[in-house]
Amino acid sequence: MYDTREDFPAMMLTKSYLPARFRKLTSRLVAMAEGLAARFADGFLTADSGTLRPHAKTGKSRKLVFYNFPNLQYFPELKTVEKKFDLVYRGGLSERAGTFVLLKAVRLLKDRGAPVRLLMFGYSDNMQTEQMLRDAVLSLGIERQVTLQGVIRHDDMAATLSQAYIAVCPLQRIPKFLNNIPVKVFESWACGLPVIATDLPPIRPFFGNRPYGTLVKAGDPYALANAIAGLLKSPQKIAAYGQQARQAVVERYNNELEIRKLLNFYKGVLSCQQGH
Repeated sequence: MYDTREDFPAMMLTKSYLPARFRKLTSRLVAMAEGLAARFADGFLTADSGTLRPHAKTGKSRKLVFYNFPNLQYFPELKTVEKKFDLVYRGGLSERAGTFVLLKAVRLLKDRGAPVRLLMFGYSDNMQTEQMLRDAVLSLGIERQVTLQGVIRHDDMAATLSQAYIAVCPLQRIPKFLNNIPVKVFESWACGLPVIATDLPPIRPFFGNRPYGTLVKAGDPYALANAIAGLLKSPQKIAAYGQQARQAVVERYNNELEIRKLLNFYKGVLSCQQGH
């Protein structure tokens, strides 16, 4: 059984611990290894349809997309939570994740006389990136509006996200994010938060025409600022979007349904093995 949780070939292209001259080669080697797994393993699992696509017709292995949706045990419906922030961002704090685009959008809103309070928490690739982030906050003059936290326990995720009105997912248009679905979107929806996200292929079908938030152009701080301002002007829309997003997670986008799929998949693989 081969189980991949990420688009690992694409990830190799941005790994700072790899010398730049070796990244493309490493990416190709990882892709070859996954091709062999798809051809010869009994089962081949991915977390996204985009990651599976290159191997979907390779070999005779059984294949499954197992979405990494939230476990509702960690995302119960919370009582009233004090909203200390307008926006929350969680995840990797880096250029590729759109962190600096978000900071520019916060500055634009400040210039328009509509300052917002932003909570950012997660991990940085290294100390240099973390310092660049802090320097950007200072140089943009938004240090009073931005609260930076490090990594938090998963048990605290729901309570932390719920301190804001809106979640933001401003991923950049790089190979990895053209295949991987951002789990943070579903975790935010589980907390009843509408999400403003970059309009990229993996997440687009989950938004569709559904009122769970807004999709914006990648790398465009003006579009992001406009979407934030527009949504913050309508508390009724924030509440309605958040309620419908939470309901969607409870009904469809949760790991209980995915686990059933996975167990059936394993049964199929095992029955195939026993048949041999």
